[in-house]
Order: sequence, then structure tokens, then C-alpha cells
Amino acid sequence: MADQACAYAALLLHDSDAEVNGKNIAKVLAAAGIECRPTLPLIFGEKLAGKSIGDMIDSAAEAPSTAAAPAAAAAAAPAAGGAAAKAPAKKVEVEEEDDDMGMGLFD
Repeated sequence: MADQACAYAALLLHDSDAEVNGKNIAKVLAAAGIECRPTLPLIFGEKLAGKSIGDMIDSAAEAPSTAAAPAAAAAAAPAAGGAAAKAPAKKVEVEEEDDDMGMGLFD
């Protein structure tokens, strides 16, 4: 829960155009009454130092659309194939083998 609180505190600081660092994250958590290890806000501040949170949010928002693109292309492929898509599929029968080697549960 403290990890999420640090992430939300960083987002809150970003939205309010304040500097996102460990000290400010700790202040936000203290104001919200959230207790966590004193090193956790510092770690979050260190990892976010010099990075644009806005760019991270934008790249996270774009991720689902890039993952959906191959699925859309695969769905469009049968429609473009026409005759190839209408070819009947061959049914393959699989024979089951008796692999118990004569040592069954009720032998």
C-alpha cells in the first residue's frame, strides 16, 4: 500500500507542478496520514529524478494501442485471404495409447 501511496504522491506533485523528489513525496504522505518506511519516498524520488512523469504517462497510455495492433492485423488477414480462408480444415484423429505398463491402481 505504501508503494501505491508514493506513486500517487508523485502524480499529485506532478499535477501541481511541484518538484517530484523524496522530500516532497514524504511531505505529501505525512499530510495524508500515511505511514511508510522513511526510505521509500527517497527511493521513489531517486528513481523519478530527471525523468518526465508526463512522458511516462503518455507512453503508458499508448501501450494498449500498440498491443492491439497485431491482433487487429491478424483479424484482418483472413478477410484479405478470401479463398484461402474458406479451405476446409482437416480433422486429425489422435489415438490414445495405454501407457500404464500393466501397473494400474486396481491390478
